[in-house]
Amino acid sequence: MILTVPVKGYFEENCYFYIDDNTRHGFIIDPGAQADILIKIISENSFVIDKIILTHCHFDHFGAANELRAKLNCPILAHEKADLFLLDPIMNLSRQCVGDLVIKDTVKFTDGDIISLNSSTNCSLQVIFAPGHTPDSVLLYNEKDNIAFVGDTIFKGSIGNYTFPGGNKKILIQSIMEKVFALPNNTIIYSGHSEPTTVGAEKRYYRLR
Repeated sequence: MILTVPVKGYFEENCYFYIDDNTRHGFIIDPGAQADILIKIISENSFVIDKIILTHCHFDHFGAANELRAKLNCPILAHEKADLFLLDPIMNLSRQCVGDLVIKDTVKFTDGDIISLNSSTNCSLQVIFAPGHTPDSVLLYNEKDNIAFVGDTIFKGSIGNYTFPGGNKKILIQSIMEKVFALPNNTIIYSGHSEPTTVGAEKRYYRLR
């Protein structure tokens, strides 16, 4: 099960629940704000959240993570380069927008890792390193379900911003062409700030530009 929850702090951002239908265990991906709403959804649906996963570490993707970790007693996972952003309010953009936000003591993953539930492998995500929007950006991919959570790497009909600290247009385009577009055409793309799309649709969009 995938549940999309738009949350609004300084920006509106798509938070995702990726839940195993059988056990009701799962992940929260990019909880950007409104921890109270997310906790209410968890309670109402009897979800058990094993892990909080970040596709990259701008504050609008992790703003509720500290509170959720404390209330749910589960770890926050981020890329091995994430501390460049998690520990620096200027790099994660919080100082410029809402005041200093930092996250300490996260569990790190790297390219190629498989993130699984504590109790089952039915709901797992492969980490695909895809820098450019930030140096710690990743795709979270499940081949069986034909899905990829892509953060701000690519959107429906557009690409991620590469002008923030640590962004790089050349590297972002390379990640899209070599990582996103390497996935099967029917892969559904779930991004941080747009409606879902597919790899095939975005390939056609790029050819028409």
